[in-house]
Order: sequence, then structure tokens, then C-alpha cells
Amino acid sequence: MRFGDLDLDFAEGALLAHAIVLPDVKLSKGHRLANCDIDHLRRAGLSKVVAAQLDDTDVDENQAAARLANSLPQQGLRCSSAATGRVNVYATVDGLCLVDRQAVDALNGVDWSITLATLADGVSVKKGDMVATIKIIPLAVPGASLLSATRLLEVGNPLRVLPFRSHAVTMVSTLLPALKQSTMNKTRAIFARRLRRSASEIVAELRVRHDASSLATALRSVADKSQDPPTLVVVFGASAVIDRGDVIPEAISRAGGEVIRVGIPVDPGNLLVLGTLGNVPVIGAPGCARSPKENGFDWVLDRVLAGSLPTHAELGRLGVGGLLTEIQSRPHLRETIPILE
Repeated sequence: MRFGDLDLDFAEGALLAHAIVLPDVKLSKGHRLANCDIDHLRRAGLSKVVAAQLDDTDVDENQAAARLANSLPQQGLRCSSAATGRVNVYATVDGLCLVDRQAVDALNGVDWSITLATLADGVSVKKGDMVATIKIIPLAVPGASLLSATRLLEVGNPLRVLPFRSHAVTMVSTLLPALKQSTMNKTRAIFARRLRRSASEIVAELRVRHDASSLATALRSVADKSQDPPTLVVVFGASAVIDRGDVIPEAISRAGGEVIRVGIPVDPGNLLVLGTLGNVPVIGAPGCARSPKENGFDWVLDRVLAGSLPTHAELGRLGVGGLLTEIQSRPHLRETIPILE
């Protein structure tokens, strides 16, 4: 592609770099100049325009954007029509937006002219939300670059939206004398609101002593249910988890389950436990999950509700962006003493 000032004598078929408004016509950016357009420009006193002349192997911006969109795996996604070198990508379901950073970076590294911008990985979205945009920077791209980019999209899965699944949830609360019944009731109400986005419901609630033996017994009883077993168990502990040998992870192990991870690099929400009982995910909620404000519990819960149980390694990669707005009602704030500048 050749770009710059172009004499009108050689401008037929070129693409305008900028819109031109004349008394009798408006020529938009990217417009392919025909003889009649050149006549209008001459009558307006112009002798040159800033335009692009494409090589035989170049692909114009809208065709390139459309080809990229058609190559994007359409898992929970729909794409707009191409305009001004842009295609917007929208969610077709309420769910979880999952982004493969390596795949997106690889695409954006093919050629400066081809770009893909997405939401952050793991963001909860609603049907109709924009989750990504494909944008071609210049008026055309080299065909070889476009071919490389489309092949990356066809073999990879840089972006998808997993639909939330309805879960039957068993909620288990552990008890200590200092924990008020009103606090537990409020916790249940806040948790139930969190579940609404996936049409999930609390189908059973157990309240047991805050010790590993009592909690393990409760978890075994839940796991052994032959009729209407839960598809998710969430434990709200009366005291925060500070070790793999603490009440919640120890109880999961004693009940015959597996502890995937204790603690995540998201704050508030560090003190979360994730495990499984057979095929049933078990989340040990951090204390901040009693608040409706976003915290690490939301990040893990949304993944589970979308059927994407995170691994130990995936949880470990939540640290970038994991410093969230402080929840002032937390018993132990990040900063308890004002910092003097």
C-alpha cells in the first residue's frame, strides 16, 4: 500500500484517507474514488488528495475486519458488520468472558495494522455486552498478514463467553459464640443475590460447630445424598482460614475431598479455599464474601457457575488486577494507620 499526497490525475481507485465535504457531495474516509468523485474534487479547486493506493495483495479495512471476525470461534459470541475497519464482538449469553492472553498477544503481534482489544479475563457479562473489538488501523492490510492472523484465530480460542449454569447450592455455615444469627441471615441473603445471575438457588443450609470434625461430617452428609445432590457447596466459616490445616481445608480432606488451593492473590478475598467433593466444587468463602462488594469470592464463584473450575495454577495467576477496592467493614484492613507523606 502506498499512502500520501496523490495527484488527482492518478487518484482513480484510491482510498481517501480523510473525509472531504464539498458543497455538492460528501466523500467519507476510506471511500474509493471514482471518476465522478474526481470531477467533484476538481470543480472544488483541488488538485491533490491524501489517499492510499492498494497493492494487488492488499485487503481493504472492512474486508479484513470481516474476515477476522469470521475466523473468530463463535462460542457465546456474535459479531457486528464491519464498518470503518471495525467489528464489535458481543456476548450472546449471560456468562463469564474468558480470554487467552497469549492468543490475543500473538494476534496483536502479527502486524501493527491488525488489533484485537478485549475485556479482562474472567469478567462477568450479560447478553448483549460488548466483549471485544477488532480494529484495522490503516485503510488496508497486507494479505499475508491477514492470512497469518486468521490462521491464529482458527487454531486458537482467544475469546469465549461461557454461559452461567443453574446450580443447586448447599450452604454450610460454621458457628462460634461470637457469630450472631443476624450476621448469618444477612450472609445468606447476600449470597442468594449473587446466585441470581446464574438462576442458581440455595437448596439446603446447614449450620455446624466451627471444628474440622463437625464440618467434615456435614460435608460427607452432603456428598452422600442420593436424591437431589447439590452441584455446588459453599462454606462460610465463622473464622478466617490461615493454614491448610485450618478447619475448612482440613474438613474437606477428612470428608474424602480434594483441596485445590488455600489462599488466592486477590484482595479482598485472599483467604478463600477451593476444593472438590467428588465432582462437586466446594468453596470456602473468605470473610469479605459477607459483603455485597466485589471481592475474590466473586471471581472464583463466577468461574464455577460457568462450569470452569479453576486449577491451582489458574488461581495463582489472578494477582495482576487482583488488588480490589477495600471493603471498609473488614475486621482487618490493609492499612490501619494513616500514611504520612
